[in-house]
Amino acid sequence: MALHAPVLVLKDSLKRESGTKVHHANIQAAKAVADIIRTTLGPQSMLKMLLDAAGGIVVTNDGNCILRELDLAHPAAKSMIELSRTQDEEVGDGTTSVIVLAGEMLHVAQAFIDKNYHPTVICRAYTKALDDALSVLDKIAIPVDVDDRVAMLGLVKSSIGTKFTGQFGDLIADLAIDATTTAGVDLGQGIREVDIKKYIKVEKVPGGQLEDSKVLKGVMINKDVVAPGKMRRKIVNPRIILLDCPLEYKKGENQTNAELMKEEDWQVMLQMEEEYIENLCAQILKFKPDLVITEKGLSDLAVHYLGKAGVSAIRRLRKTDNNRIAKACGAVIVNRPEELQESDVGTGAGLFEVKKFGDEFFAFIVDCKDPKACTVLLRGASKDVLNEVERNLQDAMSMARNIWKNPKLLPGGGATELTVSATLKQKSSSVEGVEKWPYEAAALAFEAIPRTLLQNCGLNVIRTMTQLQGKHANGENAWVGIDGSSGDIVDMKERKIWDSYSVKAQTFKTAIEAACMLLRIDDIVSGIKKKQAPGASSAPKQPQIEQEERVELMDHLESGDAALKLRDVLQLSHP
Repeated sequence: MALHAPVLVLKDSLKRESGTKVHHANIQAAKAVADIIRTTLGPQSMLKMLLDAAGGIVVTNDGNCILRELDLAHPAAKSMIELSRTQDEEVGDGTTSVIVLAGEMLHVAQAFIDKNYHPTVICRAYTKALDDALSVLDKIAIPVDVDDRVAMLGLVKSSIGTKFTGQFGDLIADLAIDATTTAGVDLGQGIREVDIKKYIKVEKVPGGQLEDSKVLKGVMINKDVVAPGKMRRKIVNPRIILLDCPLEYKKGENQTNAELMKEEDWQVMLQMEEEYIENLCAQILKFKPDLVITEKGLSDLAVHYLGKAGVSAIRRLRKTDNNRIAKACGAVIVNRPEELQESDVGTGAGLFEVKKFGDEFFAFIVDCKDPKACTVLLRGASKDVLNEVERNLQDAMSMARNIWKNPKLLPGGGATELTVSATLKQKSSSVEGVEKWPYEAAALAFEAIPRTLLQNCGLNVIRTMTQLQGKHANGENAWVGIDGSSGDIVDMKERKIWDSYSVKAQTFKTAIEAACMLLRIDDIVSGIKKKQAPGASSAPKQPQIEQEERVELMDHLESGDAALKLRDVLQLSHP
């Protein structure tokens, strides 16, 4: 039988890897990412210093922040970074744990890939392990009263105890709880929703001490009044009107030509403009406001009329800031001055004041009666410190929000993972078939979190892990774990080291689902061309032959008998 010529399906430029090679590469990449941030888990964690392209420095131990700054080439490593971003957006905490856990899940799967287990079998076992792990979480979780400030403080503190600001005691936890309590909205049935992004603004002002940071009962904006000399900078119980229209004469959309016949017409036109603005201001002044804030421009004439009436004005405010002020003082943002009503005027604020920090002016609208939005004012020595404090505060606020949403607690300090691990080990004996071994391996993988905590404390890992496993194996107390600061084996209830249920559940789900997804990849095809826009012709490349000829030409010239050969080569290139 004649041998068939090999059939080429893929282009030469495409690179294809398949089979176990891909699995190994993916597992290695995931482990490499996990190893980068493994040391940032727990209270005794290390900080990472990152230099970005612009030469700025980021010093942090926030898993998501570190991975966001990294520029990775491997596709599997990129998808690991997505994990920590998802975790950060969903629950705001556990960004490091999720990567460490996913890396470990893939690491234990490597042995089975080597023994030619099918990835689907491993994934099935992992999914079963995940379901069982979540049911264990439900079993050991205890409800928490969201109105009990001490319990809430303990929870938020254990979330940021691993962070840089852990050393400042209750400061950040207090700020986070105050802010989320202020901006929280009751949806009924005991559920509260807190929109951290929209209604809690963090203003970082360098200078002062961290202890000067506070949550304002209202809003602060980086603006001064339009005419500082004429307008009041301090108003008690102000009536506030919020607009999102310009208080200046309307300009034509595009170029507008006006033909004037007589010289007086020019005066008439100017008069019309002035009257229009006077009219606008009159409509606003009818409601006797003390403060007018607009998102758009404010002409000099309008400033004059408002200043004459003793009204302070602020212009060109961000839409988001305007929304916050509306929420804080109970005003309604109005699009046209004609449509103003008494109910649109905000009377909830107790004080409007402009203060100077450093060389910038900030306007405060504070002492609001029932603000539904607030500003957290952070003071600190340097920009780097403030950025890190802000990241920690975001985590703390997310933590508080999670508890509002799902008021259940789990033990921290690796106790949850150890309990899950011990329970899964017992259950693995009842799993039938080939899935038993990967299931058992998943149970072991959960121990990566307490093990990493111990490593970061600098303790004897093997001895302490054996003690902990012994305590959990007979199931006497699910709350025994590691105190990350001292490395002692203690009951988490006594030390108040807690975790929120939603963070743990999300960590487990994200890590295991991601591990399954990466295990399912068995082919990587790279070098795919980008699709060109229709009609855009590709720039012609320089012909390759010319390049080779030029090299050949240089060789000929260097050798003797150059002239004859030069002629041959020239004939070659221009027949």
